[in-house]
Amino acid sequence: MELIYEGTISKDKNHKRYEVRKLVLGDLTDILQVQEQVVHHLTDKGVLQPLTKEEFQYILEGNGLMIGAYVSEELIAFRALLAPPIDEEHLGRDFGMMENELSEVIYQEISNVLPAYRGNKLQQTLATLIMEELNKQESPYRYVCCTVAPFNIPSLKDKFAQGMEIVALKEKYGGQLRYIFVKELSVVDASPWQEIQIIEMNDIASQQGIIAKGWRGFKMEEQEGKQLVFYGSKHNRKAAIASELL
Repeated sequence: MELIYEGTISKDKNHKRYEVRKLVLGDLTDILQVQEQVVHHLTDKGVLQPLTKEEFQYILEGNGLMIGAYVSEELIAFRALLAPPIDEEHLGRDFGMMENELSEVIYQEISNVLPAYRGNKLQQTLATLIMEELNKQESPYRYVCCTVAPFNIPSLKDKFAQGMEIVALKEKYGGQLRYIFVKELSVVDASPWQEIQIIEMNDIASQQGIIAKGWRGFKMEEQEGKQLVFYGSKHNRKAAIASELL
């Protein structure tokens, strides 16, 4: 397996070396075992949409990219990118992408870390590394998209830390409510938000309403026990009003 990165993490107050490698089809059994342990420890099973064996196999057969973190040859975490089929469920359709743009989208798929190794920012590290690996390839991708359940706080923080933005909030996967995130890979420094509104995460209707107006969610904070989502607009309302008066 191709070595990508080496680092140190903590477990039971001990420091351990770990390696990050590209995953291949022969790692499928280990991948499924890690996912099984992660799902088993979830208090709310609805926050994660596990992948099937066939879905992992599809990625590992060349339709995306997977990397994994190992401690002493034990897989402890993995992250996946998926080159999605162009079908009716394509995430690009959920926020108005043109048909000819859909092939420029790659998904950030599932990311799993064994419970014993949480708190080491492995999810964030793997996110950085897998996007670096993607950038090394001559890929046709311009956008990265993904879905996250409301109140899946670790995954939401992970997406915002990468500069991804909420562009939709709707039911996916047979009725599961999901945020849809997107990031344009070539954009490094985005222009500042001209207007900002803060909405409680449990206020679904208000979030859907502001998204429908073209606003995007760009960060979250916890205040007084409430999870707040920050939405921004780059539409200059004063300029729009002035133009209407001309």
